[in-house]
Amino acid sequence: MFRLAPDLRVYLHRDPIDFRAGINSLAILVEQSMGLNPLERAVFAFCNRRRDRMKLLFYDRSGFLMLLKRLEVDKFHWPRRQLPVLTLTTEQLHWLLEGIDIEAVRRHPERHYRSVG
Repeated sequence: MFRLAPDLRVYLHRDPIDFRAGINSLAILVEQSMGLNPLERAVFAFCNRRRDRMKLLFYDRSGFLMLLKRLEVDKFHWPRRQLPVLTLTTEQLHWLLEGIDIEAVRRHPERHYRSVG
């Protein structure tokens, strides 16, 4: 399996899309529906209505790349939050691609202290 750089931003398009859409249609969707720049250093993830296919779109300095993952039996655990665009880490995207329900995973909260004493 491939791995994305950990410093990439990941944006999840919440609603299902028509999977006949190609690179140009997805780039326009990123701009118009998500309100984001498709040329930024980010990965944009899309899913179909049955949740058995996912497309990733990103720009790599010289052109767009579009990856497609199709599940033969299972379904992706697409987040149910009611936002039009969700922001994830690349680690969460990898979990989603591997079949992990990212809404069920809970981390310890990040702590900030002024001193050790």
